[in-house]
Parts: sequence; C-alpha cells; structure tokens
Amino acid sequence: MPAPTTSPDGALVLFSGGQDSATCLAWALERFQRVETLGFDYGQRHRVELDCRAAVIDGMRALKPEWAARLDEDHMIDLAALGQISETSLTRDSEIAMQESGLPNTFVPGRNLIFLTFAGALAYRRGLRRIVTGVCETDYSGYPDCRDDTIKALQVALSLGMDRRVVLETPLMWIDKAATWKLTESIGGQPLVDLILEESHSCYLGDRSQRHTWGYGCGGCPACDLRANGYHTYRQALA
Repeated sequence: MPAPTTSPDGALVLFSGGQDSATCLAWALERFQRVETLGFDYGQRHRVELDCRAAVIDGMRALKPEWAARLDEDHMIDLAALGQISETSLTRDSEIAMQESGLPNTFVPGRNLIFLTFAGALAYRRGLRRIVTGVCETDYSGYPDCRDDTIKALQVALSLGMDRRVVLETPLMWIDKAATWKLTESIGGQPLVDLILEESHSCYLGDRSQRHTWGYGCGGCPACDLRANGYHTYRQALA
C-alpha cells in the first residue's frame, strides 16, 4: 500500500502503550511531518502499559528513518484524581464483571472526555490542531465515550472552547481488531506487526508474564479476548 501524501500539519497522538494507540501512532507518522505523543497515568491497574511506551516509540524510530525524523516530544500527564474517583475494575483490584447498566465495570466514566480535553489544551500550547485517538465503535466493550457521536460532539466543543479548529482523528473507529492488525501490516509490514506484538500491552490485568501468539496478557480479560480473536482472524485471512 503506497504511503499517503504527508501533511505539513502536526499531530498529537494519545499513546497508552497498547495495540490500538501504537497502530494510531504509526498511522500518524505516515501522514504528518511532526508527531508528538501523550500518555496518562490515572492509577490504572494495567499501568505496565505505560512502561511499554518507550520501547514502542524507540522501535518505531528504528523502523523508518522518516518516522524517526517526525517523532517529536513525548508527554505524560498525571491524572491520579481520575483514578481516585473511579470505582472500576481498571482502577481497583476487583473482578471484571458486567453491571446492571449493561456496561462492564472496566468502563471509567468520563475517561476519554477528560483525556481529549487535556490533549486539546496541550495541543493548543504545542501548536498542533490534530489529535489522534484509538477509540473504536466497531469491536469494543460498549463504552459510550468511544462512540463516533461522542467524539464528533467533543470536537465541536473543543473547537469552540479553544476558538481554534481542532480535528479529532479516529483511524480505528469503523474497523474491528482483525482489520486493525491488517492496517498495521499495511503501514509498516511485518516488522511493525512484530513490534506491536512484542512490545505493546493491552491486558486489563497488566499481566506480562504470559506470551501468546498475539502478544502478552492474561488471556482471559475482555482486552485480551479482543486482541487474540482479532489476531487469529487476521492470520487466518493470510493463510
């Protein structure tokens, strides 16, 4: 797949260290001449994902010299207050389960709204008008703040509140995990697939003691299920 024409715009990528955000980072590096990254520490149970960020970024620098030239500053914001007010299985040592609302208790209310608002403030200061996030409405756990309508509404609010056009880019919004793996391959070939397999982390329990064909994780949480099923479907399509 030919690389898209590179935009002179810069972009801020919400980069957690997980599969989806790593794919979004590669996607942005193919499109924008300057790319900065942003992570959030909110006391998440799977905080090990933040420890994976540096290895993924370094790996992407090594994959393509043009990516190394485009990668700019990495930022980390402490949002401990979000974890303190969130009674969820991602911020407490509790069993993952469905709630009466129909949402899993891994849902952290307001998380993406807060993330993108802080990202908007940082992007404003850094002179960036494009913010890239890996939210998806196709193959996900039903989180309402991952929906396209939510993102479009927030884009309008941020643009009005900043008095400057803000563009929220969601390259994964309408594709499932198998297609996400395929997108990864189309951007960076097998080397990028291997990098994300080995260095990224998506397991809600933060388990990096078990290496599977699809990467590290407990193998039983919703995040592992999505990642594993998507990878197996992707590989079957290649056979």
